[in-house]
Amino acid sequence: MTTMTPPADRAATRAAAPTVKTPKSAIADDMAMIRAASELTRDLVTPGARIYWTDFLASAFVGYAGVAAAILAPSTGWMLVAALVAVLALYRAGSFIHEITHIRKNALPGFRLVWNMLIGVPLLIPSFMYEGIHSLHHNRTKYGTVEDPEYLPLALMKPWTVPLFVVAAAFAPLALVFRYAVLTPLSFLIPPLRRLVRERYSGLIINPLFRRKPPEGEFRRQWAWQEGGAWAWSTLLIAAGVFGWVPLRALVIFGAIASATVVLNQIRTLVAHLWENDGEVLTVTAQFLDSVNVPPPGLLPELWAPVGLRYHALHHLLPGVPYHALPEAHRRLKAALPADSQYHRANYRSLPKLVANLVAGSARGTAA
Repeated sequence: MTTMTPPADRAATRAAAPTVKTPKSAIADDMAMIRAASELTRDLVTPGARIYWTDFLASAFVGYAGVAAAILAPSTGWMLVAALVAVLALYRAGSFIHEITHIRKNALPGFRLVWNMLIGVPLLIPSFMYEGIHSLHHNRTKYGTVEDPEYLPLALMKPWTVPLFVVAAAFAPLALVFRYAVLTPLSFLIPPLRRLVRERYSGLIINPLFRRKPPEGEFRRQWAWQEGGAWAWSTLLIAAGVFGWVPLRALVIFGAIASATVVLNQIRTLVAHLWENDGEVLTVTAQFLDSVNVPPPGLLPELWAPVGLRYHALHHLLPGVPYHALPEAHRRLKAALPADSQYHRANYRSLPKLVANLVAGSARGTAA
């Protein structure tokens, strides 16, 4: 899992250590870095349709082939191998929900629809649960505040918060089945329940204080058909198990694979940021430094942080750059900016080290 880091990056990381205790809200903007990021990447903002479609469809195909192979495997060993392939492939295919929230309308005609049909509805994570949510996480004045649905100051919270954060994710598939098969129909019969479901259980969020606003316009129609599809699929899954239409073993394997993808994403989320903000409004540079890049030459981050998520700090600096262009954007900025630039301070080596720092920081009540 460990990757090599160039000397400049190692020096920058060491230099960053003494300043970590400084409140993120006290960090001023590095205008040289921001200007360079804008000027050097202007030609990288167009999403490549062929790349998106090929990557997504191949990931979905391999993922479902892995599910089938795990169900039909002749032995436990082969089942585990097939399940691992399924988890990694479906996790990658599912990660395109992040791209859906950022690509411009009509930039990839039909992509949202097909993604929801192949991944969003079958895994009970339709894109409406992320669209309109993730954009708030990138809002200049909302990031890291109580209005950010995707932020918790985990590094400043109790030590048990981090393991609980991961363990809870394992039960997400069951919670989603209940949300769509039970709460969806009931909420349309009980108006107060509908408001509760819409505000608190209709988004992929980690901030328990966040409340979602009602959808409007075209997005309301998107929400309606996606939620209806998720209701139909979750109800079918329950019926298949109750009436024996599908062997219980197959449903358990599929559920376990879905659960593992959520856990993997939750672990990745742990290291997407340093989680050090205490609720204050941050500058663009402070938001960048509270986020994490795990750049090459390591290969494993491409598995646990796929579809550009290994460049999460860079993504916060350049949210309009498509995932396949982020490696080139990183190469340009790394080469152009001096060793003492803030840019190098967001580059880290590995997932285990980041998780260990987060756990150690929460144990002290402050980030490591």
